Amino acid sequence: MATEPVDLLPPSGGYGERPPAGRAEAIRRRLADAWGEMGAAWGVAPAVARVHAYLMTRQQPLTEREVREALGLSHRAASLALAEAGQWGIVERVPEPRRVGRRGPAGVAYSAVGDHWQWFGRVVAERKVREGDPIIAVIERTAAETEREAARYPDDLELQELKAWLSSFVIFVRLFDRAIGLVPDLEPRQLERALNLLAEVPDETLLRLVRLLTTLPNEEVLPLINSLSRLSPEGARRATRLMSGVVRTISR
Repeated sequence: MATEPVDLLPPSGGYGERPPAGRAEAIRRRLADAWGEMGAAWGVAPAVARVHAYLMTRQQPLTEREVREALGLSHRAASLALAEAGQWGIVERVPEPRRVGRRGPAGVAYSAVGDHWQWFGRVVAERKVREGDPIIAVIERTAAETEREAARYPDDLELQELKAWLSSFVIFVRLFDRAIGLVPDLEPRQLERALNLLAEVPDETLLRLVRLLTTLPNEEVLPLINSLSRLSPEGARRATRLMSGVVRTISR
């Protein structure tokens, strides 16, 4: 839901400052609207995605009132969006700085998780729990049911074909699920480093490496990968230098 810039907070609201109403704020709100539209494709409610984008671009804690008035949300919609964003692990509750002379306990504000690699990993993990795991469970139950039926009716060729297809499909979804599940298991800096390293490698080089690995027998590749994973950083550096020299010599 697109909204025109709103400037309604009195100076006493939340942190004692009015929502900015300028070019930067207009851009922030347009991005929040676009982020909300894209959120649906990620399985995230549009209001949650809008709140996340707005908090990210503001780069400071905001109260629920500041968020809802900036985005044109109702109190209920803003509260629910902030709560669900917290469940996704992309927004955190923080203490609101108390103003001088204010009585009672300090209020609550909300801040987007500043580390993009961290919240990305959390979103992947949450999507896996909400969407990936249930889908895999359904596919596995369907495959098991089909296998039982195929055993009861061995002459049903259509049933046998469905059993064979589901068996291969289960393997595919398990492999894909495992690959997705590795992302949140990595520390944010490790994930960042790995993807930055891949960004330095030309696509053609990666494709050649994949094609090469697919031509080698598993019993030759797997022991090498397992051995490399057990090396210390210094041992890995020595092994890398040694392997580089050997490869250069063989390729001549």
